[in-house]
Amino acid sequence: MDHTTRLQYLEAMGISVWLPRVTAEHQSAAESDDNWESLQADVAGCTQCGLCKSRHTTVFGSGNKNADWMIVGEAPGQSEDQQGLPFTGKAGLLLTEMLRAIELKREDIFITNVLKCRPPDNREPKHEEIESCKSYLRRQQALIQPKIILALGHVAAQTLLNTDQPIAELRSKIHILNNTPVVVVYHPAYLLRAVLDKRKAWADLKFALQTVKKN
Repeated sequence: MDHTTRLQYLEAMGISVWLPRVTAEHQSAAESDDNWESLQADVAGCTQCGLCKSRHTTVFGSGNKNADWMIVGEAPGQSEDQQGLPFTGKAGLLLTEMLRAIELKREDIFITNVLKCRPPDNREPKHEEIESCKSYLRRQQALIQPKIILALGHVAAQTLLNTDQPIAELRSKIHILNNTPVVVVYHPAYLLRAVLDKRKAWADLKFALQTVKKN
């Protein structure tokens, strides 16, 4: 089945299809012989936005680089900035428990963030910061080729899907990014404050698990 016909079938089934805007520069990078070593070096030495001046270290991501599941959060926090690893604080502990509930271990998946550097005072990422980091995230996905992507929170979801729709409208649906299903889930940090929404997050995780099993 060619790509155009596939998109038509997906749309007929009510599955949202999101096609990212790709510049000539990004297209060229995607077609080149990329590898983890060069990508990690590019992230570690990145000075494309002002966050390079305030960071302690970059947070590239961690886990299985051949994972079926890729999880994308918003940005590193203080603990992550110190350790160089994603999701190490209370939100990270909750994420571990969420994954365990669907019989997944952190070492079996790949976890990263939209931003590779911590915004000061854990503020929400700015548009120009997100744009500066987008190519790194895209290259990570291209190298991993996951069976599914979990977008944690509205920043990750809106960035991956190139939309400004609220998370309430993005949940409970299968989106497609570069031929990979994307499922949107509440961010663990939000769930620590909004305990009642944990039930919705559990439903989202089960939905994601069913999506993987169908592929």
